[in-house]
Amino acid sequence: MKQFTEADLAQPLVSYLMAQGWTVRSEVRDCDIAATRGEELLVVEVKRAMSLSLLAQAARRQRLTDCVYVAIPRPANKWKWWQESRGVRHVLRRLELGLILVSLEAGKPAVEVVLHPLPFARKKRAKSRRVVLEEIAHRTGDYNRAGSTRTKLVTAYRENAIHVACCLLVTGRTSPAALRAMGTGPKTLSILRFNAYGWFERLDRGVYGVSAHAAADLAAWPALKKRYMAAARRAARSQAKAPG
Repeated sequence: MKQFTEADLAQPLVSYLMAQGWTVRSEVRDCDIAATRGEELLVVEVKRAMSLSLLAQAARRQRLTDCVYVAIPRPANKWKWWQESRGVRHVLRRLELGLILVSLEAGKPAVEVVLHPLPFARKKRAKSRRVVLEEIAHRTGDYNRAGSTRTKLVTAYRENAIHVACCLLVTGRTSPAALRAMGTGPKTLSILRFNAYGWFERLDRGVYGVSAHAAADLAAWPALKKRYMAAARRAARSQAKAPG
């Protein structure tokens, strides 16, 4: 496919803006395209690909005007690009930058305005924020490596399940109520019933034990296994000493 220069891409933009009633000038004080219409000032930065440097350049142009666009070539597969660029479009909206796609191919729209530089309402999602805060609060430490891939992550749920499994390894078999008394928390029964990792077995009504492969699986998290086995032994000794 032919590689177009930024100058090639700029020409359809100039024609488009002029048709919209803008007075257009190119290469004005570091702006690729600057246009006026009455008291309005519009700036377009043209590049052959989206990049961080393009966003930084466009953000600097916002010192001149709120009406700043970035323009890039129209992708060959726009549907695929639309799916993959969702995050980029979100960043552009947050930065209050417009986005224009330019095409030099016959049969394609020469200029397509995807986003206008509109004010962005930076609303936080209370529910999502609460979920993150709760997840942090219910993890006892940082057991994951940031940036790692294809590894089993330690979530608050997994950590709670490890705690339950360690208590069962110490006690052999017991009830959800007894496990909660050992400190496994209010989600103990749902963890046992859902059995997401296949670590638990229902031995009798209201009585649970660990599966044959639970101990082997727990070896994948030695620090957590050591922590919760020690906690389970302390809780079991405490219960044994309790009167009654």
